Amino acid sequence: MSEVHIRESVSTTSPTPRVKPAPKKNKIPGEFTYIPSDDGTDENLLIMLHGLGDTHIPFSKLGKTLKLPQTAVLALRAPEQVPFLYEEAYQWYTSFDELGELIENPNPTPAFSYLDKIITHLTEDCQWPLSRVHLFGFAQGGSVAAEYAIHRWKKCLEQKAKTKDQTDSAERTEPFLSSFASIVSISGPLLSYPILSTPLQTPTLIIHRSSPSELAISSAGLTAFKKAFARVKDVKIGPRGGMPASKEEWELIMRFWSEVLQRRQVEGLYEVMSGISVPPSS
Repeated sequence: MSEVHIRESVSTTSPTPRVKPAPKKNKIPGEFTYIPSDDGTDENLLIMLHGLGDTHIPFSKLGKTLKLPQTAVLALRAPEQVPFLYEEAYQWYTSFDELGELIENPNPTPAFSYLDKIITHLTEDCQWPLSRVHLFGFAQGGSVAAEYAIHRWKKCLEQKAKTKDQTDSAERTEPFLSSFASIVSISGPLLSYPILSTPLQTPTLIIHRSSPSELAISSAGLTAFKKAFARVKDVKIGPRGGMPASKEEWELIMRFWSEVLQRRQVEGLYEVMSGISVPPSS
């Protein structure tokens, strides 16, 4: 993704270091690739979650080609190896039963525990504010990204409820009310139908294939997203293919990122000014 032209339009400052410490292997329970920002300023962190049966390697290659301004990339490998297969293939949670059939209603909570450890390391040791962390996932990885954001938000609301009657509640609840900067889910439906007292304000982009593709998301699935997230944009693309591959498909994602990526010492957001080079499909 070498020909992205972005115009700066606003200015902000950040109390965190311009260059963030790299994640440590002994703090992340699994394989990963970390790519510091191409321009030397780590203001945003893009966490990439692959799909079922894949590894982090194709996404680490994609992350290197994106060259998003002031954005570091962390490509994670899922914690569980897919059974019955001899090649390197991983899953974010148990996806197959003992007969090798896909589980209809899987339980994603093992992925939450895995990601909790990583997010704790990133926010406490690497000094990344959660409000600068962006999630990007494909298929199962997209589902996990959205479900994990909901999981964390529920915990935030629970903490807020516990402290609301305290005299210093406004100050004490402020850290609990933070959430991720943005979410991009490529054909990753929600696994639950969440009911929240307060929907997440995290800007969320849902891109999915149209029917009869297996990567299509139903209208009920999109409704579930819009009940959980207050700021959802869903875009349907052609029925053929997996990850976005064409210039037109990638431009949808780049425009979304142009609205949510922050820039140190520049007020405002980014605007995509011209065409992009499509990254090689994996």
